[in-house]
Amino acid sequence: MRISVLDRSPVRRDGGTARALRDTVAFAADVERLGYHRFWVSEHHGVPGVAGSAPTVLAAAVAAATSRIRVGTGGVMLPNHRPLVVAEQFGVLEALYPGRIDMGLGRSVGFTAGVREALGHGKEAADDFGAQVRELLGFFTGAHGHPGVHAYPAEGLRVPPFLLATGSGADLAAELGLPLVIAPVRGERALAEAVTRYRDGFRPSGWAPEPYVVVSSAIAVADSAADARRLLVSEAWATVYSRSHGVFPPLSPPAEVLALPMADRERRRLEETLAVQISGTPAEVADRLGALVAATGADEVLATTAAYDQSARLDSFTALAELTELHTPIS
Repeated sequence: MRISVLDRSPVRRDGGTARALRDTVAFAADVERLGYHRFWVSEHHGVPGVAGSAPTVLAAAVAAATSRIRVGTGGVMLPNHRPLVVAEQFGVLEALYPGRIDMGLGRSVGFTAGVREALGHGKEAADDFGAQVRELLGFFTGAHGHPGVHAYPAEGLRVPPFLLATGSGADLAAELGLPLVIAPVRGERALAEAVTRYRDGFRPSGWAPEPYVVVSSAIAVADSAADARRLLVSEAWATVYSRSHGVFPPLSPPAEVLALPMADRERRRLEETLAVQISGTPAEVADRLGALVAATGADEVLATTAAYDQSARLDSFTALAELTELHTPIS
């Protein structure tokens, strides 16, 4: 079982965006030493609590600071960009770091109307996601439908594409014959149904001869279930807050979050968010992960933990590496 890491470059209340980005690069080196398979970064625009707005730029910094781990995006939000430019960016990354780059692609657009206006793409841009993916992949193979155009240095290179999806997005991954990255945002039953649909409808392609499923989840491991759960509280609350206020804030200490005078709806949403995440002692997490993999037939798990306490986060990923028997840590 491959275990990989997604880091969203969260901003902590006592830090700032520059520190968050430097922390991401340093964390990549840490998880490489622990034996993780991939390290992915994300794309968010105009979000106070997330510093990662330019994933291909950040991926370059991560690749330069590491030597073995695969580096990629989880993901580039294709509706925000022209496929030619995205192909060129990944072509540059692959040329600089051959055999280590992944191209994770998502269909989300800007979080607010103002951000979408600034990006020059409205909500309707996501409706053309399938065509955008086809065009992007065509720039690597030369079959993109633009006579006389070459996406140097991407053309002829092999950068593995992954499709980030929920619900019906799994159907597009199956149709295009691409690896699927999916999270249990609607519960594990809905996740298993989407994965089954993906496997049943998969069409082999030049990018993937058979289905490949990466299940993404927030995961926290600690000596006690309560300590592990607290690791996930800060980001879970920021997610709940964003749904009510339209702003994803910097992370606050979990003790302060739990002491907040939340409305009943907010507290319910916080509990619902934490319920679909995986936390506990090593034995408890091993059981939850085992059940998740058994239900989905996942080929890989993509773990994310945006804890406020970064030392505790590293301890959690160290424990996860140990319980999943990753390669011996590199000294």
